[in-house]
Amino acid sequence: MRLPRLLVPSAALLWGLQFAFLNPALALLLVALFHASDAEVGLALALYNASGFVASLVMPAYADRTHDYLRPMLVCSTLALVVAALLLVASSLPLAVVLLVALGGPASVGSSLLFAHLRANETPLAQMMNTRAIVSFAWVAGPPLATLLIGSLGERSILIAIAAIAVLAFATTAALRNRANAAGASAQPQAADDDAAPLPRGAVAVVVLAFIALQATNNVVVSIMALFTTQRLGLGIEWAGIALGVAAALEIPALFAIGKLTKRFSSLRLLASGCAVGVAYYAAMAFVSGPVLLVAVQVLNAWFFAVVAGVGLTYFQQIIPRPGLASGLFTNTRRLGAIVSGGVIGFGSTLFGGYSGVFWACAALTIVALAAVLVVPRISRISRRVDRHAADGAGPSRTRLASTEGA
Repeated sequence: MRLPRLLVPSAALLWGLQFAFLNPALALLLVALFHASDAEVGLALALYNASGFVASLVMPAYADRTHDYLRPMLVCSTLALVVAALLLVASSLPLAVVLLVALGGPASVGSSLLFAHLRANETPLAQMMNTRAIVSFAWVAGPPLATLLIGSLGERSILIAIAAIAVLAFATTAALRNRANAAGASAQPQAADDDAAPLPRGAVAVVVLAFIALQATNNVVVSIMALFTTQRLGLGIEWAGIALGVAAALEIPALFAIGKLTKRFSSLRLLASGCAVGVAYYAAMAFVSGPVLLVAVQVLNAWFFAVVAGVGLTYFQQIIPRPGLASGLFTNTRRLGAIVSGGVIGFGSTLFGGYSGVFWACAALTIVALAAVLVVPRISRISRRVDRHAADGAGPSRTRLASTEGA
């Protein structure tokens, strides 16, 4: 089924903006509105992210069983509206945390469900990549817009904006659902331009671990960039924002370019090229000594993460036959990668020394992750061969058992 031209991009933009507004401003809201301490902010964010992690597995799994991804998206947008409205009137930090855990975490699953819906409707890989680019644009534009709103109208204004976006997201999703029902769309995941087959669970587990490592290295860069620019390079903290902003902005055209390349190259080849660029980026960052090179090498960072985020999502949907589970697992590799990144920073700085050591550790981890992804097809072939041999060996035994029972 060919989905309406403007509905999908509009939905992607709205779902991206919804949480590009909330997530970066959440710590500020907890402090400004509920007077949370640093420890309380950390605990609230941990519980909120844990709720999102669980919801990213449970809700897509339910959608897979019902073959309906749009109805849960309507629920997610409703939850986003409710949590924003209740946070506006909440009077205590414990109540705010309960709202974030009970409603905010599940509400954040909407974007994953959108990509599961696209996969179930046989959307070409290039269009999936273009849709992912729109979400990236929302994450580039969202935080500055949120900061502008808060600076101009106060902290509560961001909650009003989130509620308004949730209403628009609900309307867009409802329009998609009505169009899908009218067209009698099949929800079977059979994308026509796949270049990878579903993998056994063991092989999928290897891929998940590899992407957790790749996501961890990206999170490391975001986490230490401010310290790297000020303490190692002796620059103003604004250069950290410039570097990360350039990388985020370049990610958008990179995703569009990757969408075109999916027609010529397999997912594994694109992943290999992206990881090779990632290794080059981390190695270059270990030698950066000034602002010009710092900004210039962000071209490599943009390409690397565009491949991880764009090709990674579609690759998960190719190797896992359930679109909701595939999208949810991929989303959670980013959450788990954020947890692992702390260990990477500690290990790299201790073993290799300083921030250069951290970047070398990221380069090594990227190489390991790439090697793991590349050997997955071989692991899959060996697993299937073992299963066939086991089935062939069990055949005669079952025949003998049947003969004995008959006697």
